[in-house]
Amino acid sequence: MAVSFAVRGEYIQLDQLLKAVGLVGTGGQAHAAVEAGEVRVDGKVESRKRAKLRPGARVSFAGEEIVLVPDA
Repeated sequence: MAVSFAVRGEYIQLDQLLKAVGLVGTGGQAHAAVEAGEVRVDGKVESRKRAKLRPGARVSFAGEEIVLVPDA
């Protein structure tokens, strides 16, 4: 089941998202996961640690899926 995450503003960086939802404890762990090819955005492996993610994007990591939605 996917978890919704409200994006404040225009976008959130991938590393910040992974920390915000608690899938990693530090930015270093987020960077390592991205470098290892463990993070997918919209079904494709994402190699940019600071990729700008906008509402509508789907992020998969560690068996979890996060769907970005606009902040109401």
